Amino acid sequence: MTSLVGKVNSTLRIPLTLFLVLGLWAPNHFQGLRKRLFNIYTFFSYMFLVGIYITVQLGDLYKVWGNISLMTATMFLIFTNLALSGKFINIVLRKTQIQSLIAEVKEELDAETREEGITIIKSCNRETTIQYYGYIWLSYVTILGWAASAEKNQLPLRAWYPYDVSKTPAYEITYSHQCIALLIASALNISMDILATTLICQCRCRLRLLALSLTTLCDGALVENKSHVSCNEDVVMSRLRKCVERHQSALEHARLLQIYFSAPIFGQFLVSVLIICATAYQLAFESSSLLRVFAMVAYLVDMMLQVFLYCYQGNELLDQSENIKEAAYACPWYYCSTPVRRALLLLTTRSYRLVRLRAGGFTELSLASFMGIIKASYTFFTVLQQVEE
Repeated sequence: MTSLVGKVNSTLRIPLTLFLVLGLWAPNHFQGLRKRLFNIYTFFSYMFLVGIYITVQLGDLYKVWGNISLMTATMFLIFTNLALSGKFINIVLRKTQIQSLIAEVKEELDAETREEGITIIKSCNRETTIQYYGYIWLSYVTILGWAASAEKNQLPLRAWYPYDVSKTPAYEITYSHQCIALLIASALNISMDILATTLICQCRCRLRLLALSLTTLCDGALVENKSHVSCNEDVVMSRLRKCVERHQSALEHARLLQIYFSAPIFGQFLVSVLIICATAYQLAFESSSLLRVFAMVAYLVDMMLQVFLYCYQGNELLDQSENIKEAAYACPWYYCSTPVRRALLLLTTRSYRLVRLRAGGFTELSLASFMGIIKASYTFFTVLQQVEE
């Protein structure tokens, strides 16, 4: 699994390793009985990390139905786990396609030898690494805050169990399960988000490398005659063909991202509105523990960061696709022959169709969408406050 990941996309090492260890992606050489046993392991892994949580929280939601304060205390994590379930299933079902995309990107980026190109790749890798560790830090601060703020014989999170959780050893076992499952599920959830956002960032990286190739299209190919300057048509046309191929490959990369991740991202956006709203509502009425308040603030920021990463990467991809036509115009095309100019014009015309990623096919990944989600969450929050009053 980790053989898919080279130095150019090291951010994916931890996510891909987690997918293997936690049962999402079986090793490709597993067949027959070993594959069936691994599938059983996948089911039990899901139940331990998410399935049990959803069941006991739905039981608690039924028990406290009608009490808005207690309902929101249960619902914000139910929504998180439902979104995680959707992403879990998507990653399992699309294993082969996603691995093929990762391998294709790795091959292209590993082949880059230009100093400027390597700098671009390193900057993209550094960006996703910072996002990954910042995301993890916020999530673990939240979980540790919940665990530390639990009162005596009380669990970190609300849930209904068909036994008395206040007695030994049931309390210790249940408390341990909540904490351990939360820590692992959080890492898995982050890894699935980072997989998607890193692949978007790498699509941006491919477009930036294409822009570099277009800008330097005529480097070393200009011929100075006595009266004028011309370009070596064969060399420039060969380079331009490669640019067209790279452009088509990057566009296909974006199309596959749309197919593979559109539905789970849309589901995440829908539940994020409710999660942010429910968390803000809980925070407004939480006063029993300063540590609990701190954990809830971290969780609120964490959920906002989760949505922001998708919207930011989608917005940057849109901007980078717009830069292609500018890069094409920046090369000394005026020295080139008519066939080269015509081919360059075709590529430039195609680049006017910008690369847009949409969640669910209609919600564009952009900073404007992020602000829309925050505004929608605030609207629901004010409605909840009015109902409570």
